[in-house]
Amino acid sequence: MAPKKVFIHSPELDLYPYPPECPFNTSRAGRTHGIAKSMGLLAGADRSVISAPPAERNVLEMYHTADYLDALASAPERQIDQRLFDMGLGTMDCPVFPGVYEANALACGGTVKGAQLIADREATVVFHPAGGLHHAFPDRAAGFCYMNDIVLACMVLADAGRRVLFLDVDVHHTDGVQEAFYAREDVLTISMHESGRTLFPGTGFEGDIGVGSGEGYTVNLPFPADTYDDIYLEAFMEVVVPLVEAFEPDVLVVEAGADALAGDPLAHLCLTNNVYVDIIEALLAAGKPMLVTGGGGYNIENTVRAWALLWSCLCGDRGHDDMMAGMGGVMLGSTDWHGGLRDRLLAPSPETREVVAADVGAMVEKVKQNVFPRHGL
Repeated sequence: MAPKKVFIHSPELDLYPYPPECPFNTSRAGRTHGIAKSMGLLAGADRSVISAPPAERNVLEMYHTADYLDALASAPERQIDQRLFDMGLGTMDCPVFPGVYEANALACGGTVKGAQLIADREATVVFHPAGGLHHAFPDRAAGFCYMNDIVLACMVLADAGRRVLFLDVDVHHTDGVQEAFYAREDVLTISMHESGRTLFPGTGFEGDIGVGSGEGYTVNLPFPADTYDDIYLEAFMEVVVPLVEAFEPDVLVVEAGADALAGDPLAHLCLTNNVYVDIIEALLAAGKPMLVTGGGGYNIENTVRAWALLWSCLCGDRGHDDMMAGMGGVMLGSTDWHGGLRDRLLAPSPETREVVAADVGAMVEKVKQNVFPRHGL
């Protein structure tokens, strides 16, 4: 049987919600699964839906320290002290709550399972919307992330002898993943994010390109506020596409956080989900296996619609635009937008277009000067 496109969904995640005051809403993955199922996007001989068990302790310790994992597991039964606080636990971004360890181990298990399916050639496309916890460090939680499933998945693939290209289009810089592979050349890390000058975590600038044998294998594209579809896609085509061709990866890993979309309450970019489709279709054209996760996305309705559209695109459902026009609002229970899964187009003002285009153009040139020569470009 030919390798399939796999949607990974673990309903058990709903048992461990983040506190209601925390913007990170774990229901997004389940809602994405529900919308995809309602629209018939999970049916077909070429695709399947599976659940995945939590990541085992030995897998988690490929990246995370034993002391940190012990502290995270016991934190809900303990009073927050300075030691836990130094590990990023008990903060506004990373609250301690019942099941915090179990929820993150499940999220990691899904993404690692996806990597194993690709490494074993049992799948060519895997989508895990509950993944994408890219801010977690070996011994510290940050930015709603307690365990780093992306790092673990890339490690599994690299250990299997695969050259990995990781592209992060979440609006926040992929700081945890960058640190993990900053001195390595078998994992090329590319982050397209809102500039650290205006957004957490305040890192990821053009000059951050790796060290030692990893120099040139970390690529950062920091975008100014108000970045719009056309200029974002232009930067992707000018930087990412040539690097994919030059690096010749065996596997593509993508974090598709939806917080770069217009209307997200925690960021300042003005993208629509149409640009995500353009990016995924360009990556699919490379003909490489692809593991895609979710990530950020704090306008829940927009995020769910974007991820359902993303899955449709990954499956090659070319008719999704015509078939679903008018269905999106009904299926999503939305009274705001009835145009299907795709967002309405957003046109920047002439003034915004001029300012943003100049900033992005200068940024792209810096990135190319810093990185391209190291890849023969």
